[in-house]
Parts: sequence; C-alpha cells; structure tokens
Amino acid sequence: MSKREITVLTDVTLITCIVQRGIAEDIVHAAQEAGATGATIYYARGEGVRERLGILALAVEAEKEVIIVAVADDQADHIFERMFIAGELDTPGMGFIYMTKLDKAATHIPEDVMDKIQAGDIQTVN
Repeated sequence: MSKREITVLTDVTLITCIVQRGIAEDIVHAAQEAGATGATIYYARGEGVRERLGILALAVEAEKEVIIVAVADDQADHIFERMFIAGELDTPGMGFIYMTKLDKAATHIPEDVMDKIQAGDIQTVN
C-alpha cells in the first residue's frame, strides 16, 4: 500500500469573476494567455437591483457566468487585469471581479515537478 502525502500550496490566490452570460469564454482565454493553467465556469442567477442600472436605464440580465481561477500569487495581479480588460468590466452592468488569498490549496503535483522543486530548479514562494 502506498503512502499518501498532501503537498500544501501556500502561495495561491483565487480570482472570481461574475459576468453576463455568454462572455466567460473570452475571459478564460485571456486568463490562460496571461498564464493561468485552467478555469472553472458555472452558471448562476443574479438577484438585486437588476431591472434598471444607472441613468442609462440598461436592462441587466439575471443569467450569469461565474469564472474561478486559482493562480500563483506572483501571477495574480497580471491575470486579474487581463480578465478585467477582456470582460470589459469597466462598462456598467458587465460584471464584477475580485481576488481572495487562499490559506491552503492542494492538488496532485506530478512527481517530476516535485523533484524539480526539491532540487531548487523551480522557485516556490511562501
């Protein structure tokens, strides 16, 4: 029986982006071009002041896409900015993005990558 170990990552930030339905793919593509290795998209329904937004009286759809991306702390600001721009989040009613520092994260890390980390070939941030 093999011994199971947990490799805990402590330099991880979670970026969450909530946007109008139909534009998540462009935002995920921008995140990946900026260095993100993957993303999760799920669907949600927004509630609140959505019938009218500001003096432009824009109708805001209740259907949303939520994108979550876990990234290394040193990449977080760059990826965040690229996602913001790709989603045109400076436009009223387009969406909302935020970052959350994670205390711990764990996943499978391939043995060859772990060997490189332990040998000092790959730098880690704590």
